[in-house]
Amino acid sequence: MPRRTAPVAELVERARNRDSRSVARLISLVEDESPLLREVMAALAPHAGHAHIVGITGSPGVGKSTSTSALVSAYRATGKRVGVLAVDPSSPFSGGALLGDRVRMQDHATDAGVFIRSMASRGHLGGLAWTTPQALRVLDAAGFDVVLVETVGVGQSEVEIAGMADTTLVLLAPGMGDGIQAAKAGILEVGDIYVVNKADRDGVQNVTRDLRAMLALAERTPDSWVPPILKTVASRNEGIDEVVAAIEDRLTWMRGNGVLVERRRSRARDEVEAIAMTALRARFAHLHGDARLDVLAAKVADGDTDPYAAADELIAAL
Repeated sequence: MPRRTAPVAELVERARNRDSRSVARLISLVEDESPLLREVMAALAPHAGHAHIVGITGSPGVGKSTSTSALVSAYRATGKRVGVLAVDPSSPFSGGALLGDRVRMQDHATDAGVFIRSMASRGHLGGLAWTTPQALRVLDAAGFDVVLVETVGVGQSEVEIAGMADTTLVLLAPGMGDGIQAAKAGILEVGDIYVVNKADRDGVQNVTRDLRAMLALAERTPDSWVPPILKTVASRNEGIDEVVAAIEDRLTWMRGNGVLVERRRSRARDEVEAIAMTALRARFAHLHGDARLDVLAAKVADGDTDPYAAADELIAAL
């Protein structure tokens, strides 16, 4: 028997009244690409735009999940509601997330002020599911003050999370070659705050020194934001308060310089473009075997027209 879905307006109202099950259901509609998704986004739009979205990325093994959990605790201590999207590798069998949120952040599972959801990347090259922006809007509209987005830390996820977040944290750790990887991965362009985790290990000074030297090479104007480099031992909650303070400083700076508004508009442009391209791909997917395409292909093969003119004619006919 198919699962009954409550009316969208009712789900949205419940989510805004802090009902976690309704929030989860709305995100499920997003992940499933439900036919109700357009209605969901329309209902959420007037209520979104208030949450501070913080991206957390870095190589596997630097302690992203531990750091995320520690940040949740720090924000909850100040009374803020926190949403977490943990974008995990996809199962090759079900397409779902391989890592479970309750396993990773068990300490927060029963906190009504925290909502944690693992989302599958579903094979997306950058490591972020294309539905992530819509899931972020659900949490934003549901009244969460801070939304933490933790990536799988593979492929181009470092670059992608910078496009989705207001503030991006890049985590590194000693003993993992992160000083070299920092230059190779292009994270000097995406990080707003750099966190050297596992600072109780040997080599932390080397990582910090190398990172500081590379950041010094970046071109900046006098009013540019200068990314701080912080040290933490997330497993013991050491240095986490300083990270939260830096995140808040970054938010204040963005508001004062108009960066926050522009960043969110840029994010909206990317989202609209992605939705439009997905719709176009769906339309073009049905072209194979279309008589119009066959006629144009014959003209190109016979030399009666060129492929660019044929493509223009095909697009105009759609």
